Amino acid sequence: MPFHKSSSFRLPESWILVGLFLSDLARGREGFVKMSTEVAFSGDETAPFFGFIGAAAALVFSCMGAAYGTAKSGVGVASMGVMRPELVMKSIVPVVMAGVLGIYGLIIAVIISTGINPKAKPYYLFDGYAHLSSGLACGLAGLSAGMAIGIVGDAGVRANAQQPKLFVGMILILIFAEALALYGLIVGIILSSRAGQSRGD
Repeated sequence: MPFHKSSSFRLPESWILVGLFLSDLARGREGFVKMSTEVAFSGDETAPFFGFIGAAAALVFSCMGAAYGTAKSGVGVASMGVMRPELVMKSIVPVVMAGVLGIYGLIIAVIISTGINPKAKPYYLFDGYAHLSSGLACGLAGLSAGMAIGIVGDAGVRANAQQPKLFVGMILILIFAEALALYGLIVGIILSSRAGQSRGD
């Protein structure tokens, strides 16, 4: 009876191959975990991306709010100045308050950008996220404040031309609208100060 090599004789060879494969896979997994750990504790190349996005967001959104507030209030001042030119300088307050919003964004953008220096100090994802949230907090708060200042300033200067007693009330409303951006600035400074407090430091 001729001898035929059955599949049972190939099982040891198959198991050897499977064992070698699993061994290589385990070594690869260990290397991957080690690599991930090293990235997490010695800086991350993608972390500065989030930091720079935060700096840009702080400046861009704040300037958008300042631009809208200035334009909207300026339209009201120009329309009112045709009939009451003596009130133009008195009604320029909303334009000035809207312009301050851009300064808030500039402050946060400078703070964030000066804190991103991976060559001098490892920059982790924690730091990038902190700077991103800082920029968004300040920028979006400035944008919302600018919209409020623009709408109130436009209607306020027109109403002030017809009834001068409304001037104080308009200023109070503008102050509370400006406070929204100030809240964003404060929170942005606090969040940016959290950068550098990651586990690797």
